[in-house]
Amino acid sequence: MGELSCDPRGMTGIGPTSQRPQGSDDGAGGELPPPPASPAERANRLSAANMLRSLLPLVVICLLLVGWAAFRQNDVDPVREIDPTSTVRAAQDRADYPLLVPTGLDDGYRPTSARSQAGEGDSLTLQIGYVTPSGRFAGFVVSDWPQAEPVTDVLRGATEEGTVDVGGEQWTRSTTEKGETVLSREADGVTVLVSGSAPERELEAVADAVRPFAG
Repeated sequence: MGELSCDPRGMTGIGPTSQRPQGSDDGAGGELPPPPASPAERANRLSAANMLRSLLPLVVICLLLVGWAAFRQNDVDPVREIDPTSTVRAAQDRADYPLLVPTGLDDGYRPTSARSQAGEGDSLTLQIGYVTPSGRFAGFVVSDWPQAEPVTDVLRGATEEGTVDVGGEQWTRSTTEKGETVLSREADGVTVLVSGSAPERELEAVADAVRPFAG
C-alpha cells in the first residue's frame, strides 16, 4: 500500500483559504455618503441666509407702514365741507327780491357745493348741495325762472303725490324717476326745491330751514 501525503499544501479549494473577505465587492456594503459641499456652495448658502435675515426687518417695517397708512385713511373724513356764504351773498346782490336759502341747519347738514348762475333775462338760480346726517345727499334749488335747467332736471318725469306741511308752509311732494323725494313750492314767482337721496325727514328738515337770506 502506498503512503498518504499529509502535506497541507496539497489540500486545495478546501478550508478558510477558499472564502473571500466580506465587503470586498463594490456596492456590497450600502450607499456611499454624499461628498462634502464645496467651499463655494457653503458660501452661497451663507449669503442667501444672511440676505433673508437682512430683508426680514425691512419687510416687517413696510407692513407696519402700510397698515398705519390704511388706518389713517379710514379715519379721514371723505366729505369736503364748504362755506356757501359768499356764493349766496353774490346771488342776493343780483336778485331784486329776498333770496330764500336754508338757514340754521344742524351741524350734521354739511354743505359740499354751492353755485349761482344767471339765466334768461335777469333770472337767477342758486343751488346748494348738502351731505345729511345719514350720509346721503340733499339738494336745494331756488330760481325765479321756472324753466331753469336745475329746476327742470329735478322735476322732469316726477310724479306728484299730494302736499305736506313743513314749518307752516305747504310743499308739493313728488317722486322722481329715480325714486327720490322732491319737495317743491312757489312763492312770489320763485320756485324752491329740496330733493335728493336723503330720507324724507332730512329733506323736510332742509325745507323747514328755508327763509330769506339775512346776509
